[in-house]
Amino acid sequence: MAIELKSPEEIEIMREAGRIVAQVLRMLVAAVRPGVVERDLDEIVRREYKARGATPTFLGYHGYPATVCVSINDEIVHGIPGDRVIREGDIVSLDLGATYRGFVGDSAITVGAGEVSEEKDRLIRVTEESLWKGIEAARPGARMGDVSWAIQEHAEQNGFSVVREYVGHGIGRAMHEEPQVPNFGAPHKGLELREGMVLALEPMLNTGDWRTKRDDDNWTVRTADGGLSAHFEHTIAITKDGPVVLTLP
Repeated sequence: MAIELKSPEEIEIMREAGRIVAQVLRMLVAAVRPGVVERDLDEIVRREYKARGATPTFLGYHGYPATVCVSINDEIVHGIPGDRVIREGDIVSLDLGATYRGFVGDSAITVGAGEVSEEKDRLIRVTEESLWKGIEAARPGARMGDVSWAIQEHAEQNGFSVVREYVGHGIGRAMHEEPQVPNFGAPHKGLELREGMVLALEPMLNTGDWRTKRDDDNWTVRTADGGLSAHFEHTIAITKDGPVVLTLP
């Protein structure tokens, strides 16, 4: 499949889609606390998207039954929000997408519920830092491997492993477009980045091994060894002046 370059007008629409994601994600972060039921987070998304004229991209995607992915502790991605109660000390990964005027914004964040351990706090911080390392490397003329290596290097220098079985992606009219954006790789290798590309960078870091397993619900992905995991994501546009983050409030 050919990689689609977005026009400035299309990128502006994606900026609005991203702004909606960021605003609602901020509400979800504020709602995450001990005692909250996961399903309540899904209800927030449904209400706020309706008010903003946006469609929840995840709902119905390959049969996914909710508007947001809620993954806790050893869960990496794609956790289905249900009747589970968030507990003191949990780390909660929230992954959210919005479709607006035919274009998609996609973002994720990991936060602590109440007081979290030093290990969990450090995992969250380094995962977010790794995302920004990848964003900084995403410039016209750079190679995809430069982005991938920037993420991997920072993660591994800090003692964490990088999930390899799930990666970032191109994004635009569909949530998942070409190219894939691995969170591991070799610098100066791979696809050359061009102005007009829009990518979703999303490092997932584990405290233990990088390998994963999937639950019987066929959605929830967790660490194979029971280690902790954190997940951050932004949608970015490659411009002549460098990367522009589209999923900011």
